[in-house]
Amino acid sequence: MGLKLIFGKHVEEIDDFNSSSIESRIEDLHEAFRNPKVKAVLCVIGGFSSNQLLGYIDWNLIKNNPKIFCGYSDITALGNAIFAKTGMVNYSGPAYATFSDKKGFDYTLEYFEKCLFSKKSFEILPSLKWSDDKYYLDQKNRTFFKNAGPMIVSEGKAEGTLLGGNLCTLNLLQGTQFFPDISNSILFIEDDYESNAVTFDRNLQSLLHLPSFGKVRGIVFGRFQRASEITNEKLLKIIQTKKELKNIPIIINVDFGHTQSMITFPIGGTAKLLAKNGKIKLEIIEH
Repeated sequence: MGLKLIFGKHVEEIDDFNSSSIESRIEDLHEAFRNPKVKAVLCVIGGFSSNQLLGYIDWNLIKNNPKIFCGYSDITALGNAIFAKTGMVNYSGPAYATFSDKKGFDYTLEYFEKCLFSKKSFEILPSLKWSDDKYYLDQKNRTFFKNAGPMIVSEGKAEGTLLGGNLCTLNLLQGTQFFPDISNSILFIEDDYESNAVTFDRNLQSLLHLPSFGKVRGIVFGRFQRASEITNEKLLKIIQTKKELKNIPIIINVDFGHTQSMITFPIGGTAKLLAKNGKIKLEIIEH
């Protein structure tokens, strides 16, 4: 891709909690934003505890040295907090580890480049196929499924600030200074294999109870991992129980989450959603 890589000093550290110390991670994060040679910060992987860092981050350092910041899953906590605290648009997309995927990666790379290598608006079209394999354990024996594409739950049109990512991680920010204002937003929401229909239902309800949720303009749900057993049918049942979701456009089964392939989308950017008469147009306007 023509990119030159350098790595954080502590990138290979690991402790009893599948992470490294707060001090190590903060040092690497601050150095990445401080270093003028660094144009983009790509998280190695997600994890469980990125929200530990929020009280230690030098937000002025990030605000005064804006650059691409990208990751997904647990990185949802950092991405939405960065936008809330600094106004800097950043990105939910592949982690560094994702680039080791040797099959079915073309779609992921295409949208990574559309979002990060150009300022043009772009439409999100569905991938042809998807996989839920642990590709990092076995690159050869893979199972791919034909992608049915997105589906309309509620018709309508909306334009707004794009926020969200991994739902259970986003909810960790509720009630704190790090939670972004979701007014006039289009929320992108997904969850991983550790979620199931019951836990996802209550996590979603928690988000819907926020006083500002009434000003959300639309919701886009990502694709769920098979181990979660959250099928389109179960997701529809969950959504239909929510009175808060009656009057906004909603689509499901979009290419982001914890399966491959995935799009890259801007947290704090602008999205436009049109869902009408069985047709969907999802467009990233500003990124």
